[in-house]
Amino acid sequence: MHIKRYTLSALIFMILVGWFVYAFMTQDVTTIDFFGTQLPAMPVAFWTVVPIFLFYVASVMHMSYYGLISHFSFRKYQKDYETYIEALRDAYLGKKSRFHQFKTDEYRKLGKMVDRSVITPTESLDEVGNEQIDNALKLMREVENGNIVELKKYQLDKENPVSVQNQINQLERGKITAEDILSKSDRYSESVCRMAYVKLVETAPLYAIEKYRAFMSVEALEVIARRINADEYILEVSNETLISLFNGLELSAKDYLQLSVALAAHTVPDQRIKLFDTLSTEHEEATAAYLYTLFDLELLAPVDEILDNSQPDEFPVFKAYRALKECNKHYNIEIFIPALLKS
Repeated sequence: MHIKRYTLSALIFMILVGWFVYAFMTQDVTTIDFFGTQLPAMPVAFWTVVPIFLFYVASVMHMSYYGLISHFSFRKYQKDYETYIEALRDAYLGKKSRFHQFKTDEYRKLGKMVDRSVITPTESLDEVGNEQIDNALKLMREVENGNIVELKKYQLDKENPVSVQNQINQLERGKITAEDILSKSDRYSESVCRMAYVKLVETAPLYAIEKYRAFMSVEALEVIARRINADEYILEVSNETLISLFNGLELSAKDYLQLSVALAAHTVPDQRIKLFDTLSTEHEEATAAYLYTLFDLELLAPVDEILDNSQPDEFPVFKAYRALKECNKHYNIEIFIPALLKS
């Protein structure tokens, strides 16, 4: 019952009781001795209403007390509901460090489960009717569609998938340049920095390539290789520099082969031969790339020396190609590249 309504009802009841006693029972005046204190003389009707009034005061205090407790209890649940919504939103956004504190046991159990779970919304889930979650879902869809969004208020770390994709969108849409990212690499994810480096080496001069070489990858190295003596964005790189760049990565035989193919486009033959001769001496994995270079340049004497001194199960594709050439079957070595990359 609302206090105001209860007070009005109690007041009406007290007036009616006092009026009834005064009008129909007695109009006498009396006094009451209250623990040795003589109270003023008042009509009997008044003294009849006093206990009702005291009961009213006590009941109001009782209701106020439990109403206050109920209010605080409700506030706990309301606050936990809001925190739970934040936990769900953070789970959708893929936050790593999640620890939401709850005040009630029921929400504490639910929160513990959500904070330790990865929740991926289906493509059909666009909204749930809650503003926070709906905004998060909309934001995720925007990022997935290649748009740029503001993420500061969500405090996502730089390796968060949504944050990473947003950084990629910024790079691809020209909102930030590759050098902007690399010069402030501590603000961006490792994968975005490596992507930015690949974009940088497409046009950058050698000094910029070496400046950010910490983000070197096979893909970036292949781009650099294709620019050497190319018609556009020409790049002049010595073998010493190339070897230094190659040695900065742990390359497989397939990686060396792909780089050898990339260098074949414009690099001077002598430079290619010396480069892979040196690399194959230092790294056994580079031998296949050296063989490809020799075959491509029709230098068969060094090829025979390497293949004749190899194990029977080594370089089967190159041995097959040599056999074809010995039978006067002249095929371009490039058609064997897919087989070489699979071997």
